[in-house]
Amino acid sequence: LLERIKQNMRVADGGDKEDVLRTLESLFLGFHGAGGGRTWCAQSFAPVSRGLLAGETIWNETEARRAPPSTWENVLVGHSTYLTMNRHRFLARGGEVLYLQICRALREPGERVRQWALESGLGLAEDELDPIRLCKALGEALDEAMDHCPKTVAHLANFLDRGIEPDTARATDGEDTERRTVQAGCCADESWQEGYLFAVDLLRLCKADLDPMERLSLLESACALQVLRTLAAQSARHCAGERKAPWPGYRLAFAAPQETRAAVKRISRDSARMAERLIHHAIRDDENALPDELDERASKLREADRRYGGKLFTGLCKRIGLLVPRKGAGARFTLDERLLRLLVVTTVPAGGRLQYDTFKQLVEARHGFVFDAEGLNRAAAWANGADPVNLGSGIDAWLHEMLAAAGLLVELSDSCSLVKNPAQKKGGAA
Repeated sequence: LLERIKQNMRVADGGDKEDVLRTLESLFLGFHGAGGGRTWCAQSFAPVSRGLLAGETIWNETEARRAPPSTWENVLVGHSTYLTMNRHRFLARGGEVLYLQICRALREPGERVRQWALESGLGLAEDELDPIRLCKALGEALDEAMDHCPKTVAHLANFLDRGIEPDTARATDGEDTERRTVQAGCCADESWQEGYLFAVDLLRLCKADLDPMERLSLLESACALQVLRTLAAQSARHCAGERKAPWPGYRLAFAAPQETRAAVKRISRDSARMAERLIHHAIRDDENALPDELDERASKLREADRRYGGKLFTGLCKRIGLLVPRKGAGARFTLDERLLRLLVVTTVPAGGRLQYDTFKQLVEARHGFVFDAEGLNRAAAWANGADPVNLGSGIDAWLHEMLAAAGLLVELSDSCSLVKNPAQKKGGAA
């Protein structure tokens, strides 16, 4: 590909072709996204532009070892032998489920959404309570977010993809073949609640006037939090059965990054362990969900724990900085500045303010996160049925200080503070 680019390149004013090639490589490496540990064709670019989007592609390693292709043209002639583009290995473990959850949520009757949101104290805006209006607004906001990257990037990507090496595009993108389809999986019907909140989170992130790369970083964190919310909420719902515990059905106790109080650390650790146990029990609750053969069932359950269940929950929490320490026993929930900013941008109206206590209440209602003494007692009751205890004052002082240090707090008096969202709504203040 690099040789073909050089052959088709004209550099003005006596410039050096090698310098241009290195610049192009550096440019696109700067947009390299997920998949650093994957096979080359399964890697992807950050979705800053439509020109960098591609479908999931799987390299058939077994076939390639059996009959190694000698040239790239050999791969294209038998691309269906070496490349699979109609099956999932990565999206089905997260991305596709989140998309399906949103699709399911936006089909929910508006009256039911409104009733649930009001009963659960979610604090959604009037236009966010209407699934039809939310669907339209989210589609427009996602389209607009894709247009923030300079169009030059998409033009360069299209030039490299089709102008320099058109044979690959013709052989793999459907121009010379029948239109490809991918069979989607499914998501739980009752997951519309967490899906609806995720749609609102995405809309608020896309409508906020943020730097494009910061928005991508926050969107990535929002997707991770949605996976965690999905695992916890669905497990709580499944284990509650007919009792139908009120949304979200769980409470995760947060402590300061350098917490020293033993009681606070214990409650936070207990809520983390309970979340993992809850997911563990939910997987095993349905006796007909997996094969009857005991050996095969046990093997599948172990795989489910490791890849899709409690281990995924704790592993993802640690990866995004929600559980510390990353190694060793006694992991507890906490926040870093990036996750705190995400909670502010998706909870406080763009360019607006909320009372500090209201902010904590909305975060608890939407994510099940608790920070103060009353909240930690609710988490302790959920985790192990413990009776309320006197934890003292200033339990959440660390959160207050972190908001102030990040410039997200307006202190009106000793007893009243406002959490502010500095990100304005696109087109002007909210």
